[in-house]
Amino acid sequence: MRFPPGFGRWQLEKSGYLKSFPHLAGMVTSFAGSDRDHRALLDALDQGGDWTKHQTATAVALSPAACYAAYPVLARRGPLADLGAWVDVSAWCFRHEPSLDPCRLQMFRMREHVRAGTAAQVLQFREQWMKRGQDFVSALGLSFHIDVANDPFFGRPGKLMAASQREDSLKFELLVSVTSTDNPTACLSFNYHRDVLGSTWGLKASSGDAAHTACAAFGIDRLVLALLARHGFDPVRWPAGVRSALGL
Repeated sequence: MRFPPGFGRWQLEKSGYLKSFPHLAGMVTSFAGSDRDHRALLDALDQGGDWTKHQTATAVALSPAACYAAYPVLARRGPLADLGAWVDVSAWCFRHEPSLDPCRLQMFRMREHVRAGTAAQVLQFREQWMKRGQDFVSALGLSFHIDVANDPFFGRPGKLMAASQREDSLKFELLVSVTSTDNPTACLSFNYHRDVLGSTWGLKASSGDAAHTACAAFGIDRLVLALLARHGFDPVRWPAGVRSALGL
């Protein structure tokens, strides 16, 4: 499945993303006023004022992760087969996370492999992709380590959610030193959602119970920056093994 960077605002609302990450969410706004409103907008623009107050939210939100648009599609197809489902997902994503670190872009590309099914199926999938991810990054000639992690949940309740996520080992990240050795960059993540997304979207396993889901996410732009930082700006001069791994 390949998705554009925008999806329905209702999907963002129903996903529960705003409960946990309101500080990262992005909306598409547009002008929907009268001629008088337009003149007021232009006046504000000419005077260096806040012209954005003349914009209103549309029905389009910006996708925070490539997999978010996949779950309602799977759910509408009905209960999963006994083997569950695998989805290869790619999309441009947005997170309102301003930073001077070039690895922390607000608009970025994400490639994900998503698994839906029973708890045993999706946990086996996550372990498999953790190994595949490490093998792939090793082939790129990058030094890394795997560590348990948590998402940047918002507010006081978020601290408890982050602690619980770590305690239950629901999220692992593959960290590469790109701009800093003290603060390595998460270039891949491996996430187990239990049945949260299955319950949210009405995605059913073949048993009729809410499906469990997991995903393996590759940060394309971060991996590119890691390659440039490690091997230089001329791919022709990169090690033969790295070029072969990338099909160059």
